[in-house]
Parts: sequence; C-alpha cells; structure tokens
Amino acid sequence: MMKKKWLSVLSLGLLAVLFVLLVFINNQLLSKYRIDLTEDKVFSLSEGTRNVLTSLDEPVTLYFFYSDSATTGMTKMRNYAARVESLLREYAQASGGKVQLQIVDPVPFSENEDKANQFGLTGAALGNVGEQIYFGLAGTNLLDDQFTIPFFDPKNEQFLEYEISKLIYRLSNPDTLTLALVTDLPVAGGQDPLTGRYTGPMVFYQQLAQLYNIRIVNSTADGLPEDTDVVLLAHPQALSDGLLYAIDQFAMHNGRILAFIDPHYEGNALSSLQQVGANASSFPLLKAWGIKADLTNIVLDAQLAFDLRNENGAIVKHFGILGLTAAQLDRNDVITANLDSVNGASFGALETVKKAGLSMHTLIRSSVNSGLTNADNYAQTLNPVALHRGFGGNTETYTVAARYRGKARSYFSAPKDPAKAATYEGQTDNLNLVLVADSDMLSDRYWVQQTAFFGDTVFTPFANNGDFIVNAIENLTGSDALISIRSRGTYVRPFERVKALETEAEGKYREQEEQLQEELIQTEQKLRELQGQQGQGGTIVFTGQQQEAIDKYIARRVEIRRELREVRYQLDREIDRLGDKLKIVNIALAPAVLTGLLWLLAFIFKRRAGKAYRTETQS
Repeated sequence: MMKKKWLSVLSLGLLAVLFVLLVFINNQLLSKYRIDLTEDKVFSLSEGTRNVLTSLDEPVTLYFFYSDSATTGMTKMRNYAARVESLLREYAQASGGKVQLQIVDPVPFSENEDKANQFGLTGAALGNVGEQIYFGLAGTNLLDDQFTIPFFDPKNEQFLEYEISKLIYRLSNPDTLTLALVTDLPVAGGQDPLTGRYTGPMVFYQQLAQLYNIRIVNSTADGLPEDTDVVLLAHPQALSDGLLYAIDQFAMHNGRILAFIDPHYEGNALSSLQQVGANASSFPLLKAWGIKADLTNIVLDAQLAFDLRNENGAIVKHFGILGLTAAQLDRNDVITANLDSVNGASFGALETVKKAGLSMHTLIRSSVNSGLTNADNYAQTLNPVALHRGFGGNTETYTVAARYRGKARSYFSAPKDPAKAATYEGQTDNLNLVLVADSDMLSDRYWVQQTAFFGDTVFTPFANNGDFIVNAIENLTGSDALISIRSRGTYVRPFERVKALETEAEGKYREQEEQLQEELIQTEQKLRELQGQQGQGGTIVFTGQQQEAIDKYIARRVEIRRELREVRYQLDREIDRLGDKLKIVNIALAPAVLTGLLWLLAFIFKRRAGKAYRTETQS
C-alpha cells in the first residue's frame, strides 16, 4: 500500500517536471513555429504583408501605445488590445529584425503620455473621471519620418492588418507621390464661361492637393509626367493618340489607374448647351483590356432617387440622380467599407468580365429597383417625371463602380514612334484599375454644401464622395503587396445561420413591398398631376369629377402606406420569431443535450468500473 502511494507521488512529480519542461521548450524553442487554425486566419499574416516586410530596406520602429493600467475592467477593449499586440508581435517576428516593437503604457502625467501626444495619438475619454485611454500605433524610420494610427477602432477590425501594413509601407516609402490628373474639367478653378465669374477649385482637387503632387494633363498632351505614380482620369474625351499610348503603356507596366467615365456628364453647363445629345466620356482602351462599360445607357433607380422640387414647387423623384447608401457599397473592400453614402448622377453600367485571367470586384451597385434608359433621350429630358413612365417591376441591379485586377492586352499592337519600341509592352498580368461609371460625383454640388463664414467659403460634406476618391487613390498608391492584403476576419464570429434565416424571411415580403412602393409612386404622381392643374388667374379649380378622383387617390395613398407598414411589421415579427427559436436552442436545448451526453458518459464509465471491480473480487 505504501509502495503504491509513493509511486503516485513520484508520478505526479514527474508530470509536473514534464509540464514545466514542455512549456519551456514551447516558449524558447518553438515560439516561431505557429499554426493558425481559424477559418479567416485571424492570427497570421497574409502573403501580401510578408512581401511588404521582405521589401523593407531599413529598420523601422513601432510604438504600440496602450493604456493597460487604465483599462482594468474593460473586457472587450482588453481582449481586442491583446489581439492587436499579438499581431504586432507577428510582424516583428516575420520581419527578421527589421521591425522593432516597443509596448508603451502611457500612464497619466508620465513621459510616455507626453510621447504619445508628440506622435499625435488620440486619447479617448473612456476611463473613470474622464481619464484618457490611449490605444494606437506610431512608427518611425531612420530618417525620423513618422506615421500613426491614432486609435484602433474595433469596428474596423477586418482591416487591422491592412492599416498596420500600410503604416510600415509608408515608413519605407515616405516621399510624396505624384498624381497625374487627366482631364479637361476646371478642377483647379477658373473663369465660368457662362457667368464670367471666377470659380474656385473643386473640393476633391483641394483634398488631393494636400496629399499628393498633382500634375494636370489635358486631352491634347502627348504623354504623362515621367514621375507619375497614379493616373486619375476625370471624364476623358478625345484624348490624343500620344496620351492614349502613354496611359496604355502605364497600365501595361503595372501602373495604377482610377478612372471616372460617364454616359452623360451633367456638371458642364456650357457643354450641355452646345450639344443636343449626351455629354459622354470616351476611353477606348477599356475594350482592349477586356472591360465593357455601357456608356450609351443610364441607370435609373426608383429606390435611390433624389427628391427634387420642380417648377411648380412639387417634390418629385429624379430617377437619374442617385443617393447610394451603405447597402450598395461593398463592406469588405477598404475603399468603401467605412463609407455611408455616395451621390452622383447619370451613372453608366459596368458589365461582368468574361475574359480569362481578369477579375472584376464590384465596389458600388444600384438597388434592385433599377433599369436602363438611353443616354441621349435622358440628356434631352427636362421633366424628371418623364423618367417614371414605363418604369415599374424592375428587379435588376447594375454595377456602377468596380476594381479590376489581372491580365490585359495593350490597345496598341506596336508604338507609332520606333524610338519607343524598346519600352513597349504588349500585355500585362497585373492590370490595376478602379473604374467608376460616373464623373458627376466629382462635382461639388452632389456632396458638399457651401456656406459663407466671415468672408470665407466653408465646405461641409453631406456625402462621402471625397472619402471614396481619397481612399481609392490611397489604396492604389501602395505596393501590389499592400493592395493584395486581404481583409482579416473578425475575432467575434457572426451568426451566419441567423443571417441566412433573416434573408429568407425578408425574401418572403420583399416582392410585395416593392409592388406597393411602385404603386405608391404612381399614385403620388397622379395626385401631383391632378393637384397641379390651374384655372384662370392661377387659381386651382377642380370639377366634381376631378375632386372625386383626387379624394380616391388620397384614400388609396393612405391605404398603401398602411399596407406597407403591415408588410414591414410582418417581416420584423418573422425575424423576431426566428430569434426566439434560436434563443431557445442556445439557452435550453444545447445545455440539455450536453448534460445528457455527460450523464451518458458517466453512466458508461460507472458500469465499466463496477464490472472491473466484480471481476477482480471474483478472482
């Protein structure tokens, strides 16, 4: 008996020694070997990030400022901070010593807090008594250039790796980049040909001028500036052969391009007066690259249409002027993920790519209540109500902005100038293009409001058009490795089954809701037509029959709105029912099943132990 007791003690001692030994081996010898078993590879670096780290020519230092002592009790923030720190350690380890990481806790009134403020980090008042919480990243290189991520927002977790990699890339490439703006539009301001007054620069141009060296290239130019990093095309028309060749070869040499083309640009009032048809862009290179953009038709959208006031003072929906919401923007692409709205007019449609080796990723699309109309007819339509006629029952969506990557062939079979033959490229495997089928979104009137303030003009954005442009160029100015970085998965896994059930429930009511919405639009249009009739002297006179018709349409409008509310109520109730069922499964059924399994296992082991004891007793 004593011998068995000593054997048990010795076994426990050996297990303890073995445990300590294994922990030591794991921490000291195997720490660089990791396996990420998560579906979205949350805890590992993508291939693009590793390429960014490999291309580092000089060491960089990262300072991770996190108020560890001031966030006691903030479980969610502490968990997220631990994930950020773990990822930063991955960067330091994968860089081979080129990334030096320092963890800093900027406690109040300390030198570390002063250092955080010197870097320009944002302190959030989340602690007790308004205590500042720091949770950001600063980076420096050997030339004392510095860039920061002011605060890690958990809402942007899927782009965490991209933001850190972008900071490291900018530290290794700190020079201001050159943007070639190919356009004949008055982006830099000038004299208005209609009024003779001076107009200031477009707001998007002012924003970009603060970030990049902008070189404006007009359509008659023979080429691009030699130091061009990104090409931005704004409503290109009648580009010279030399300029077309330069843009084509820029793309063939893996250059980055952001293009705004348009079936009908409405921002140029003089052009609209000089021509009868649509003021369309012209960019023939797209077809050779395998990209089809329909610039003969314009996307009309009943759901996203802007409300305008007509000459009679009535509110009408303009199906060609669209306010695109977050639901139409890709939430998984860094360009559009954090935008809420983008406004524009007379959008064209981008067709699906069918060329092998070339991929198309939709950034912005119309709603399901969309249709197409001829661009020339649209340009000559003065009354927005005319666009409503025959527009009903549309259930198709159209891509209006997309990202293209992959193989493309040159528009030119050979250079016209033999001296350029040595640098001519007939194709590329890495076309890098963001294409938007609208140029009107560049115009100030669609996204900023101008107000006078003590003699100055203040621009207040009411849409994210400027953010879209800056995000796109910022993304394109990075390296190919940086652009290819995937958006990371989030640590908190979404309930995919719940989303599928909600989508299924919405589908049951969506068609009915769309039919009622269309009927409501037609009813309100009839009302406006009847109520807008005037008699002699400008007074409104209705016959008994007209008044009866008006009363009928008003009653029907009320009924339709009641039916719409009922449809929405039924949809919400269906989703609530699904939620209740899932709560029952999670709260009651799942624990009951687990308890049953544990009871079954305990019963089986108990029977085996009893059987073994009886066998030993009998022997």
